[in-house]
Amino acid sequence: MAKKSICLYFQVHQPVRLRLYRFFDIGKNSHYWDDFNNRTILRRVAQKCYLPMNELLLQAIRNSGGKFKVAFSITGSVLEQFERYAPEVIESFKALAATGCVEFLGETYYHSLASLGSESEFIHQVIKHSRKMEELFGVKPTAFRNTELIYSDDIGNAVYELGFRTMLTEGARHILGWRSPNFVYENDIRPGLKLLLRNAPLSDDIAFRFSDRTSPSWPLTAPKYLSWLKESAADGEVVNLFMDYETFGEHQNSSSGIFDFMRALPEAVISDGTFEFVTPSKATRKHKSVSSLEVPDPISWADEERDLSAWLGNELQKEAYNKVYAMTEKLSIVNDPDLWGDYGHIQESDHFYYMCTKFFSDGEVHKYFNPYDTPYEAFINFMNVLSDFQIRLDEARAAVDVREAARNEVAEAPAKPRKKTVKKK
Repeated sequence: MAKKSICLYFQVHQPVRLRLYRFFDIGKNSHYWDDFNNRTILRRVAQKCYLPMNELLLQAIRNSGGKFKVAFSITGSVLEQFERYAPEVIESFKALAATGCVEFLGETYYHSLASLGSESEFIHQVIKHSRKMEELFGVKPTAFRNTELIYSDDIGNAVYELGFRTMLTEGARHILGWRSPNFVYENDIRPGLKLLLRNAPLSDDIAFRFSDRTSPSWPLTAPKYLSWLKESAADGEVVNLFMDYETFGEHQNSSSGIFDFMRALPEAVISDGTFEFVTPSKATRKHKSVSSLEVPDPISWADEERDLSAWLGNELQKEAYNKVYAMTEKLSIVNDPDLWGDYGHIQESDHFYYMCTKFFSDGEVHKYFNPYDTPYEAFINFMNVLSDFQIRLDEARAAVDVREAARNEVAEAPAKPRKKTVKKK
């Protein structure tokens, strides 16, 4: 009897944070980024999470003789910061890549909402990200994970057109109904695109509830978690554990025992023999799709609703989002590298997330990840930046129009008559 599968995937991302950008900066200072804060946070998380966790996973792969496997999607935004502030992190990911036991997934380069706002920008970012992965790690992604696991039938179709055959998304209850997330599904429009659905309860047991001392199941140990995996997989074939990589050492402090847990889990799973670890692409090759999954409206892995409300749930977010993606056509005409670079980071979904006005349990999660005191401060700061960017874009477009008019004037000018020359006898 074939073993059941565990697909373990981590999202690696750090936004390029905006500095405090006041109204009086508009039109005068076009440096938008909080370089000091970005460097400080990146270095801190590298020391607390990325470096120790990469070493832990590398040892797990070696100790298991290659039986332990894992997948990452790493955004272009964080890769740029690694190159700038912590190149040793990239080297540690290269060491993981060299094992052949790690799959690197496709992603939007800027961790953006481009799949919702602009088809051309989405395609551009996916291609840019794939090239970056090839440049750094020597692999071209064949499986895809959209920003925040955002997915719909149409987005899946677009991903298929870009050449991907496996995509990760959320096992949202309102989409699954009575069905289990522990199977491979397929896109309703493109059956060739296989879908892996996050097992939310088991993923969140690690990502959010690991250090919750009020939980009756605390403390979580590898044997206890393995028993939950076996119970969940009784009605399925593959358990997909998807979470932020910053869970380890950053969101869940090392003093919680999170590293000890992850050090013990691979050995516990492998020695038990019920499961084998697989990468996403291996999972969809190993297990056949049981049915198509109809997702007419976008879903995500965020909040109780598992929809887009974390980024587009109020008027502040929608106004900012609409203004951002109204700029794509003019940017394409101008085609200025500096503007494109800033525009990419302006699109990062984190900026919209900071404007969320949710309360209760989801509100606490939003507050934890938010550098602003209120969503209104986040909105004002973002719109000030966007106002300055709009000025730069309009000026660049005006310059293009002037150059184009000058070229047309030269092209349309009547040719001067040539002087006749008289040959001397």
